[in-house]
Amino acid sequence: MWRDGEALPLSTDHKPYRFDELARIERSGGWVVNWHGFRVQGVLAISRSVGDYDLKPHVISTPELTVINRTDKDEFLILASDGLWDVISNIVACRVVRNCLTGRSAKRYPDSVKGHTAGIAASLLTRMAFSQRSLDNVSAVVIQFADLLE
Repeated sequence: MWRDGEALPLSTDHKPYRFDELARIERSGGWVVNWHGFRVQGVLAISRSVGDYDLKPHVISTPELTVINRTDKDEFLILASDGLWDVISNIVACRVVRNCLTGRSAKRYPDSVKGHTAGIAASLLTRMAFSQRSLDNVSAVVIQFADLLE
């Protein structure tokens, strides 16, 4: 989330190399191997997933939740898959979205950025992730809380 001029991370990546996730996976009888990155059962690069039923109970779908109070300084929220966060930092993603929502991107790059909506900002993020050679599925949604058009 972008709040008062700063990127505010609301989650921590569910990666199998995290000590707590590795311990949970091993307690369930699973294992993690470092093969082109850490992978549960040698396959999946994340430790929590809605799908991947063949990896249950080692990969769970129970989310970690962060509850915060919204303020009038909250401008937007980015929801995205690990395919985006693996190659783009929180601050870079927030700057790309803010530049789009303020209209700066459309003014600077009129041939490639055709507007200033949350949907266009999400599209820019996914295109950027692929240009950074993301090797995973990339999904992004931007939820805009404030009108930022300059």
